[in-house]
Amino acid sequence: MNASLVVAAACGVVALLALVWALLERRRAAQADARAWELADRAASAEARVRLLEEQGEQQAQILRAQAAQSANAVAEDLLKRADETFRTREQLAQARLEAQLKPVAETLMKFQEQVAAVEKTRIEETGGLKAQIAQLLAASTATQDEARKLSAALRRGAGVQGRWGEQTLRNVLEAAGLAHRYDFDEQFSLDTEEGRRRPDVTVRLPGGAVFVIDAKCSLNAFLDAQDAADEAAREAAYARHAQSVRSHVQSLSAKAYWDQFEASPDFVAMFIPGDSFLAAALERAPDLMTEAMDRRVLVVTPTTLFALCKAVVYGWRVEEQAKNAQEISKLGRELYKRLSVMGGHAASVGKALEAAVSRYNAFVGSLETQVMTQARRFEDLKVDHEGRELPELAPVEAGVRPLSKLAPPAEAPKFRVAGGE
Repeated sequence: MNASLVVAAACGVVALLALVWALLERRRAAQADARAWELADRAASAEARVRLLEEQGEQQAQILRAQAAQSANAVAEDLLKRADETFRTREQLAQARLEAQLKPVAETLMKFQEQVAAVEKTRIEETGGLKAQIAQLLAASTATQDEARKLSAALRRGAGVQGRWGEQTLRNVLEAAGLAHRYDFDEQFSLDTEEGRRRPDVTVRLPGGAVFVIDAKCSLNAFLDAQDAADEAAREAAYARHAQSVRSHVQSLSAKAYWDQFEASPDFVAMFIPGDSFLAAALERAPDLMTEAMDRRVLVVTPTTLFALCKAVVYGWRVEEQAKNAQEISKLGRELYKRLSVMGGHAASVGKALEAAVSRYNAFVGSLETQVMTQARRFEDLKVDHEGRELPELAPVEAGVRPLSKLAPPAEAPKFRVAGGE
C-alpha cells in the first residue's frame, strides 16, 4: 500500500517538473522572438537612414551601409551572445532546481526499489521452500499410495493375511490401552465345547476373575473390491456385499455363544473390525446393523471404541488393586496401633520408675543434708585441716517426669478406613 503511494507521488512530481520545463521553453522562445523583432526594427531604422543619405552621395551611402551592417552585426552578435549566456544560466539554474526537487523522489524510488528487490528475494526463497515442501508432500503421498497398494495386495492374498493383520492391530490397541500380554489378556486361547474345539482370538481378564472374548476374523474382501471398482454401480454393489459379510459374521459369532464357555463372563462377545472406515461403510448400507448385533449379544468395536473399552478394564484393575492395598493398609494400621500401645505401656513404666528414683533421691539428699552434712561442717568450725576441699551443696531434683496421655488398650484399637476398604 505504501509502495503504491510512493510511486504515484513520484509520477506526479515528474509530471509537474515536465510542465515547468515546457513553460520555461515557451518563455525562452518568446524572448528570442522579441529580440528578433527588436533587431528587425533596428535594421529598418538603419535602412531608413541609408535611404536618406543616398541623396547625399553614393560614397557616403556605401560607407553608411557598411557601418550600419557592421553595427547591426555587432549588436546582433552581442545580443545573441548575451541571450545565449542568459539561457545557459537559466537552464543551469532550472536544472539545479529540478535536481534538488527530484533528489528526494530519486532517494524514495531507490529505497522503494531496494524494498521491492528484498521482497522479491524473499518471495523467491519462500516459493522455492514451498516448492520443496510440495515436492516432499507429493513424494510422501506417492509413498503412502504405494504402501496402501501393497497393503491392499497383501490383504487380498487370503483370509490368513487379513486375520494376521487384524490380530496385530488388535494386539496394538490392547497394549496401547495399558493391558499386558499374557497377564491381562491371552491370544489364541483354545476351548473344548460340546460343539468341538473353539479358538477365540483374544480373551481379556476382568477384575474378579471374569473374562470376555474378542474376535478379529471379519472378512474385508468386499470392501477392498469397492476401492478398486471401475464405476459407481460396481462400487455400490461391493459395499452391499461388505455389509452383508459383516452381518453374516455377526450371526456366526453370536451362534458360538462364547459367554457360556466361561464361569464368569459378560453376556457379550466383542467383534473387532480393524478400521472405522470399514464399519462406517457397512453401516451406510445397513443402518440397523449395530442394533441387530447388540440383540445377538455381539458388540461391534473398532480400534477407537475398543481402546475406550480396554481403558475401562484397566481402570477396574486399578480400583481392585487399590482395594487390596487398602485392606493391607488397614491391617498394618491395626498392627501399628497395637505395637504403639505396648510401647506406650513400657514408656509409662519407665516414667513411674523415674518418678520413684527421683523421690528416693530427694529423700536420700534430705537425710544426708540433715543428718550427716551438719555434723561434717562442724569440722570446719574446729579448724580441722581439710586440704582446701569443701563440702558440696546438695539440691533436690525439682523437675518432674512428664506423664504420657492415657492410651486405650489394644483390644479397643480403632478401625482405619481407607478408600476401597477398611
